[in-house]
Amino acid sequence: MRPFDYQRAESIGAAAGLARDARNARFIAGGTNLLDLMKLEIETPQTLIDISRLPLDTIEETDDGRLRIGALVTNADLAADHRVRRDYPVLSRALLAGASGQLRNKATTAGNLLQRTRCYYFYNPAMPCNKREPGSGCGALEGHNRIHAILGASEHCIATHPSDMAVAMMALEAEVEILGGGTQRTIALEQFYRLPGNTPHIETVLEPGDLITAVVLPAPIPGRHSYRKVRDRASYAFALTSIAAIVDFDGTTIRDIRLAFGGLAPMPWRDRDIEDLLRGKAPSDALWDQAADTLLADARGYGENDFKLALARRTLAAVLDQACNGGR
Repeated sequence: MRPFDYQRAESIGAAAGLARDARNARFIAGGTNLLDLMKLEIETPQTLIDISRLPLDTIEETDDGRLRIGALVTNADLAADHRVRRDYPVLSRALLAGASGQLRNKATTAGNLLQRTRCYYFYNPAMPCNKREPGSGCGALEGHNRIHAILGASEHCIATHPSDMAVAMMALEAEVEILGGGTQRTIALEQFYRLPGNTPHIETVLEPGDLITAVVLPAPIPGRHSYRKVRDRASYAFALTSIAAIVDFDGTTIRDIRLAFGGLAPMPWRDRDIEDLLRGKAPSDALWDQAADTLLADARGYGENDFKLALARRTLAAVLDQACNGGR
């Protein structure tokens, strides 16, 4: 690990100011991802700004019925919160599927959104990776790519985003509150992440010095909430594919639906064309096939991950069937 300067922020404003003024600064709270990356010299910040003691660790209901989650709320506290379990169960289930209890006790809401990919090549400094070293190439394109993306990738990067929590928040249409440049702004999570294109090292719309202060969920959404994660082992593994689903089914037709996918793309993936296709329709295997065709219209496998094309299709059908018919 390379030497770095450590500073503890005494206020939210001070944290943003320190990050703006310092060179190559990173915020640290739980550190469950950042410290590993620093040990491998993948992340080499010159300054670490400790924000772990800032007053950003509460969950509050807003006057208009929404739920505001502080950036430092731990994954464990968020999953266990009675309002989340009652009104946003898809989020609680995604968090519980995401990591061990020890990690959930340390990992924070903002840190979860910002965790880096688990691509083998990103974690190996001896191998080419445009995300780690722009212009060096992408080793996964012709290499081991079993866990990699089939949607939204580019010739510069086919890595996937690892978060389970972010997939559920995408389905919930969460918003991210950001403090930067002395002003507060709010952005939809759907607009927060960037696809790799030819700049895979730029993963979000955050600017240097920006500090996530909270994530805001909308008023409770009616329907059956579910989170299905397919992985190599029963616990503590990253998704090969996952689906966060909120389905309002009246017994005859799908009145409303929201779907977000994990393990398939460089960001939590939402395709509203699928939802438009399903909304107002009666469930059927033929409809599930049409939904999968829409999801995979532009999908591409890279060899070892070709199986994800079929896996995504089967997982989507199982989730929809369970939501509407109680099957599978």
